[in-house]
Amino acid sequence: MTDGADLIIGIDAGTSVIKAIAFDFSGNQIASSAVRNRYELGPDGSATQSLPRTWAECVVAIKGLSKEVDNLASRVAAIALTGQGDGTWLVGEQNKDVCDAWIWLDGRAAPTVARLKHGANERARFEATGTGLNTCQQGTQLAHMAQHHSDLLHRAEVALHCKDWLFLNLTGMRATDPSEACFTFGDFRSRTYSDTVLDSLGLYTHRNLLPPIIDGSKDTLPLSASAAEATGLLEGTPVSLGYVDMVMTTVGAGVHTGESGVACSAVGSTGVHMRSVRSEDVHLNAEGSGYVICLPVENMVTQVQTNMAATLNIDWILSVAHDLLAEDGQKIAHADLVKRIDGWMAQSKPGGLVYHPYISDAGERGPFVDAKARASLIGMNLNHRYPDLVRAVVESLGMAARDCYQAMGEMPRELRLTGGAARSPALREVLASSLNVPVSASAREEAGAAGCAMMAAVAIGVYPDMDACIADWVTPLLGEKQAPNPDLVPIYETTFQTYQSSRKAMAPVWQDL
Repeated sequence: MTDGADLIIGIDAGTSVIKAIAFDFSGNQIASSAVRNRYELGPDGSATQSLPRTWAECVVAIKGLSKEVDNLASRVAAIALTGQGDGTWLVGEQNKDVCDAWIWLDGRAAPTVARLKHGANERARFEATGTGLNTCQQGTQLAHMAQHHSDLLHRAEVALHCKDWLFLNLTGMRATDPSEACFTFGDFRSRTYSDTVLDSLGLYTHRNLLPPIIDGSKDTLPLSASAAEATGLLEGTPVSLGYVDMVMTTVGAGVHTGESGVACSAVGSTGVHMRSVRSEDVHLNAEGSGYVICLPVENMVTQVQTNMAATLNIDWILSVAHDLLAEDGQKIAHADLVKRIDGWMAQSKPGGLVYHPYISDAGERGPFVDAKARASLIGMNLNHRYPDLVRAVVESLGMAARDCYQAMGEMPRELRLTGGAARSPALREVLASSLNVPVSASAREEAGAAGCAMMAAVAIGVYPDMDACIADWVTPLLGEKQAPNPDLVPIYETTFQTYQSSRKAMAPVWQDL
């Protein structure tokens, strides 16, 4: 650490935006820089992202901070990374990309998932990883490539994730972290790769593609000379490889602060629902769904269920209004439509309709896995109007969250929220009343970047451990608890039973569609 260094840069490389955030050692956000990222969707279910372009846009985001912070390079004590989870970022000779990354939205591995789910060792694989198979994961994507695109694996030397690719460009080292390594290929108890898992995926002969595992809360690598030249930062600056973004986001928002029974949901484009438990207390459901992802805390993991689409459903229902108004010559911004949601909620009856929020082309992955799952609206009659549709979509996010937490065992006693939707009073009320627990929203604006920056703060010795850092960076930012609405709780209890029974009954219909 150079004399006078007092900042940590946290980089969160999301699917659509790459953010670089400067924090001081107490966790205060000093400056931010963001760059839009891009991915391409194909008619075959593909969703891909350029590796070189992602690195170039990361550089732009880092350089953007220098415009906000004087003498940035000399003030940076460490750089930390997190990014979009799952997906496959293949790297070959001279650390060049083999092809565009298959990101988490890619649905091409669906036939392989269906085949592997019936394999003889599938339950053993699930009990090691704690993670259900789905099309998002690197394991299933590599298994699909091995069968249908073997040339890609022949040209590859290592299989990385998004943040790992950026770490390689910053340090020259090919590596991944315990979270992504273990929920795809390893055992969450030992935090190492598992031969049982590789065998079950048919990937043992491709074990050479798996990079070393390093923990960014304990070890850092120096910023390389080439990366220093590209970013304008100082060569040798410590670089910490953080855990996957969903873990970093919930760490920054309060999933682990020492109390039992606390859960955290990140409600954004996707819905990520997590509870922090000891490794020996993990509840593995009979359906074989969800994730178990290591925390950067000794013997602690997060149980996770993720909805493929959360606020993407709200975006869809608002786009219906936008398109109809546009036909009449009225131009209205998406943000202005968002402001109308609370008003539409007030004009509608709670629990009047049931909507299943499976709007993604990739189907659903939590608390069940079905690539053919699709959204549905149940219970309409002639009296229903647009506000009723909006309410049904918003309420579905509460139903989906409860569905996910129920699959993880004991229901939480408190829910903490992060993500853009956490700012909505209407959604907070829906979530509190759907789960019948108090809800609070973290005031942390960039929880993902903060989570990985916290790991770097521990790695360079600013804090002795993650718990001490959490006490300063997280706990003071937890907002006041919002109690469930007693009038809504019994309504949503009935709505949930209908939601769950009807989504189970819809499975054969999705197959026919």
